[in-house]
Amino acid sequence: MSLKIDQDHSRFRAIVRGKIRQNLRRYISKGELMGKQGKEVVSIPIPQIDIPRFRFADKQQGGVGQGDGDPGDPLSGGDPQPGDGQGQAGGDAGEHALEAEVTLDELAEILGEELALPEIENKGKSAIVDKKDRYVGIRNVGPNSLRHFKRTFKTALRRQIAMGNYDPKNPMVIPTRDDLRFKAWKTEEEPVANAVILYMMDVSGSMGDEQKEIVRIESFWIDTWLRKQYQGIETRFIIHDAVAREVDRDTFFRTRESGGTMISSAYKVAAKIIEDDYPPSEWNIYPFHFSDGDNWSVDDTLLCVELLKTKILPAANVFCYGQVESPYGSGQFIKDLREHFSKEERLITSEIRDRDAIVGSIRDFLGKGK
Repeated sequence: MSLKIDQDHSRFRAIVRGKIRQNLRRYISKGELMGKQGKEVVSIPIPQIDIPRFRFADKQQGGVGQGDGDPGDPLSGGDPQPGDGQGQAGGDAGEHALEAEVTLDELAEILGEELALPEIENKGKSAIVDKKDRYVGIRNVGPNSLRHFKRTFKTALRRQIAMGNYDPKNPMVIPTRDDLRFKAWKTEEEPVANAVILYMMDVSGSMGDEQKEIVRIESFWIDTWLRKQYQGIETRFIIHDAVAREVDRDTFFRTRESGGTMISSAYKVAAKIIEDDYPPSEWNIYPFHFSDGDNWSVDDTLLCVELLKTKILPAANVFCYGQVESPYGSGQFIKDLREHFSKEERLITSEIRDRDAIVGSIRDFLGKGK
């Protein structure tokens, strides 16, 4: 019975996985998962999976509802009572949605399969060391919490048989102190590949709520994929208009737009964070910048280019710039980056016209496996 249940559960998980992959682009563009995220899992509405229902036997077998009459005839035993609802009855079947929970790792795997994302080749193991205890054998001494009951029982049983004290008719095995066996462990040190994501976003007057929502949706999926690739990951957030400052996640997405734009202010803060906290030899560094492409002046754009060349790109695995289309933005900055970094593989640009373009933007950013 247990095996049958496991098989049914595995088959159901395969169906759910297929439905998620089939509808993944809709989940991404609509942002349906954003309010359904737990600590380790997300709850996903799965359409078009039939819910369990009764199946009726053949008419000849009798049963409830098998008497004389035609479909649509009123039931005997009373006149039909008029309803007090309004409107006309529909003729189509309703759609039943099932909520299924999947882990963030499973979601990342589905994302990688659907977008054909390669596994990331990180820059090498970090100097940060993770210590893990691993059981490697059996000892004759140790704490009771590590007592190996099976090995203790076997040792006691062998002793009693050898001494002729074991009675098959009364199979009582009583371990002595010499029979006790304990798990032996060894502490191993393993380098951990760590990563940091630096999110930068323009919050000037031309970046509205829809533009910020696009950034929020895309960052969720970027986080999901990168967390699958690295054991340890940190996230830092920078907002900027004419000046920049580091904020928490909630402030990053909820700050109201205002003011002008000086992109170099964000790049200066990002460069300082990398220099102070994330040595490139120990960390895989992923800066992401989202803007509508407006910048204060050509001089500030040239300063951005200089900061990228000398401070940020040498330290980063990749630098990703996503330009969110806005009715108020000029869109010039992405053209400037493409002109100055046309041969630089570590700088990736992507134009995000609307929510439907998020999938393509994620593939642009993560598709090179760096």
